[in-house]
Amino acid sequence: MSARDDVLAAVRAALGPNREDSAGRGTAGASGTASPVVDDRHVPPDRAAMLDLFAERVADYRATVTRCTAADLAATVARALAGAGTVVLPPGLDLDVPGAVVDDGLSSAELDRIDAVVTASALGIAETGTVVLDHGPGQGRRAVTLLPDLHVCVVGEGSVVRDVPDAVPLLDPLRPQTWISGPSATSDIELDRVEGVHGPRRLHVVLVADG
Repeated sequence: MSARDDVLAAVRAALGPNREDSAGRGTAGASGTASPVVDDRHVPPDRAAMLDLFAERVADYRATVTRCTAADLAATVARALAGAGTVVLPPGLDLDVPGAVVDDGLSSAELDRIDAVVTASALGIAETGTVVLDHGPGQGRRAVTLLPDLHVCVVGEGSVVRDVPDAVPLLDPLRPQTWISGPSATSDIELDRVEGVHGPRRLHVVLVADG
């Protein structure tokens, strides 16, 4: 028996007799009859509870989370930007932000002088509190989301999925992706947390209700 066979045998033993085998077939239970296989990950979750979990996990990363309706989105974003002197928007963002400039290829030095950026997102992941950008329309190029100190990211409730395995098939592997779990932070030096080293120091996620 190879090392691979040893590992697979250990995994099957840990899963028990009523789980799927590696070929996707149901295995026999104690009675000798085939037992139905239930993949818990694909049981439809309670949608409201999943959205609550997403908001909770995002907040766990020291990000700010605000929930609003589509009608209140512009006002909610304006409140999130309170105190920000300059704001940049990516092309294609369908949101009125008074006084904001649209990125038309601003240099890194110009972006570094801007206080905040507002973007859309591709999806959110409830289990990990992660926001994913694939830098399509309304999401901007990566530099736009890394240099300003504050990132206000709009996430539609309909784009929130349960976990990473649910998220991956929805993303185009040929597109650039940025996975965001809270503000940029590092504890490389003496385990002291420092925010804003590799990206925005503050993240504000606006979770917008469907409809």
